[in-house]
Amino acid sequence: MKPDTITEIKHLLTTNTYTEEQLTSWREDERKGVQQLIRQYDKETERIMKEKEHFESMKVFEQSLWSKGYQHIAGIDEVGRGPLAGPVVAAAVILPSDYFLPGLTDSKQVNQKKRELFYQHIIDHSISYGIGMVDREEIDRINIYQATIQAMNRALLELSIQPDHLLIDAVNLDTPIPSTPIVKGDQKSISIAAASIIAKVTRDRIMMEYNNVYPAYHFASNMGYGTKEHLEALRIHGITPIHRRSFAPVKAYKES
Repeated sequence: MKPDTITEIKHLLTTNTYTEEQLTSWREDERKGVQQLIRQYDKETERIMKEKEHFESMKVFEQSLWSKGYQHIAGIDEVGRGPLAGPVVAAAVILPSDYFLPGLTDSKQVNQKKRELFYQHIIDHSISYGIGMVDREEIDRINIYQATIQAMNRALLELSIQPDHLLIDAVNLDTPIPSTPIVKGDQKSISIAAASIIAKVTRDRIMMEYNNVYPAYHFASNMGYGTKEHLEALRIHGITPIHRRSFAPVKAYKES
């Protein structure tokens, strides 16, 4: 019987349409090209398995609450406490118990392309999600911590379903809904991680729009954070309407 060509093997492995008998025979095939494909296949299989295991480990808080009868668990996270410009954005997300998205974790650990894909997947498959924002003026008026709380509360109000428990990234909210604050929650809870993705993509899109208005500040790349090029732009051009006057580095520069 004529052996499978390397092109055929690659197609079968890529489309996951091979049989166990074929896989066994390919492992015994001495052709270098076949062995290279098998090594790539094994590496990818191991990566997928680790992602699945990591995803399951991030469901511990949700599984515990589901087992106690809670049905609508909202994860809450924010993005944008540290930047010198732009809003602080929070998101609240309720996921179904069978939700599965390998690779989901803290938005800062996910590259932009994958964040966009994850964002759409979460939007499409969540039970409900809400987004809350606090702009620069309000941040300066009430301080960044209170603005973070306000953004989270606004995100909660945007949910179409009332959650029966909250998982929050390291913040205590004054709410009648039972809640659990989790330090580094976006790395320990799929619900909080999903919220971090929604908040991050939402805020990044806002800052990219601001980049079109204020191109000298490079908001599309620094997202309002105090990078060297951002601070240099502040020195040369002064501050814009979206710069946070209450933040120390901004106070040193006059309005442009």
